[in-house]
Amino acid sequence: MLARWSTLISQTVAANRTLEEVTILIAGASTVVASLVLLPNVFGVIGGGLAILMIAIAIIDARRFIIPDELTAAALALGVLHAAIQEPDMVLQALSAAILRGAIVALAFFALRVLYRRVRGREGIGLGDVKLAGVAGVWLDWWTIPIAIEIAALAALAVYAARLLYRGGSVHSIAKLPFGLFLAPAIWLSWLLDARFLVPSVTGLQ
Repeated sequence: MLARWSTLISQTVAANRTLEEVTILIAGASTVVASLVLLPNVFGVIGGGLAILMIAIAIIDARRFIIPDELTAAALALGVLHAAIQEPDMVLQALSAAILRGAIVALAFFALRVLYRRVRGREGIGLGDVKLAGVAGVWLDWWTIPIAIEIAALAALAVYAARLLYRGGSVHSIAKLPFGLFLAPAIWLSWLLDARFLVPSVTGLQ
């Protein structure tokens, strides 16, 4: 009986793991395809790279509550490239503006991190989230950055509320949520919205 239950549990875990991996592959392929279909040019290729990096960050943060610096650095480098080719006639200005946005957004998240720690006496925003916010600043324009943050915040609140209801109102057991899980996809989605619908001239660049 014990051997049968052990085999059943192992099969169930393996099946769940396979389903999770398939879901990740489908999500990654879908975001890359969406980038290339909606932006059939060099921006679509770069956006596909952003999609892959954001999915990787979301998955790792969901599993380990950490955002690897290597992935953040890759996203920043790709964002700098994106800014450079977006304004080929004004490369220095475009790079300066992107870096400035990234620094300001990262500093704003860092200030929020410090304020939360002083008020609540514990960490609320990790340094990985601060760095990821810098990625959002480099990739997105000023009017799109609040959209990404709002999408991430609303998604996190929705998941928090769902878990709260599912666990019968136990707040402390679900108080910790990986914000990168929500911010990373929101960055890609907001970039796609910006590039495809808010800046039509970009879509025509071949």
